[in-house]
Amino acid sequence: MASAERPLAIVNARAAARPRLGGVERWAREMARRLPALRPGRYAVARPPGWLSGAPGQAWEQTALPALAAARRAAFVYSPANLAPLAWPRNVVVLHDVAALRHPEWYAPAYVAWQRRLVPALARRAAAVVTVSEFSRAQIAETLGVDAEVISGGVDERFHPGAAGAGLERPYVLTLSTRYPRKNQGALTATARRLAAEGLDLVAAGGERPYMRDDPPADGVRALGYVPDEQLPALFAGARAFVLPSRDEGFGLPCLEAMATGVPVVAARSGALPETCGDAALLVDPDDGEAIADAVARAALEDDERARLRTAGLARARELTWERAAARTDALLARLADRG
Repeated sequence: MASAERPLAIVNARAAARPRLGGVERWAREMARRLPALRPGRYAVARPPGWLSGAPGQAWEQTALPALAAARRAAFVYSPANLAPLAWPRNVVVLHDVAALRHPEWYAPAYVAWQRRLVPALARRAAAVVTVSEFSRAQIAETLGVDAEVISGGVDERFHPGAAGAGLERPYVLTLSTRYPRKNQGALTATARRLAAEGLDLVAAGGERPYMRDDPPADGVRALGYVPDEQLPALFAGARAFVLPSRDEGFGLPCLEAMATGVPVVAARSGALPETCGDAALLVDPDDGEAIADAVARAALEDDERARLRTAGLARARELTWERAAARTDALLARLADRG
């Protein structure tokens, strides 16, 4: 843990220590890096060993982390990945969504039970709850009766149109997500068939997680499995288009990362995706496979549509950065400290 002086906040970096990244882990890594850089001395990062970054680390998070915060006399523990130490009285916790509480059928029973036990208590006791979209804010208010502050996610500098291509042998359209029912990859069967007729592959990056129910991939999709973080900018940059048909998304970082690399985006008209994408994507019904296929074909093959989406996407990505997210988080913590 860095810095010997009394910090404004301890940054809970358990999720940042995980070897495999999803959206929550990305957020945790960015905040663990950017908050101390933004205000040296105001933040100390508490990062457990890698083997404690997953489920075994819940004990570290609930016992060792509050002890560290107490020893350092920190004003707050800032936890950017849904969970925080319940025993600590001054948590600022980021709840990306409450999907496990609203859709338990998407998750393993033990995971749902743990979420039901911990998340409502954390949210109601926290000094502040932060979330990543107005959509998630409304879901949290309805499910937990708590008002959350919205601080949107961002995209980092590695994602840009000049990122080297991924080196796949055939032109492709990309989808990226953990494979479970919430992400709705099964809706892409018609898209894979349409693209194959045009000489394009539909490739899916992303693996499985043990606490999520598995969802078989769509027919005709080329599964890449988990792609390491350092390879993602090139994978995005080489794509003809990006598609995310998710039924329920708290924010949708991959859409923003695709936009930053100049790649046209097709996204579901559900969850926070319309909010995140604005007018910079083609929005479709996640239950209409043919409509998804039509939109992906336009984004991947029609020059005028591709140019429009590229320009709009680059502009949208410039609006949402991790620097902005860190600055807004720092301002929130400062306001809370001023209130005592």
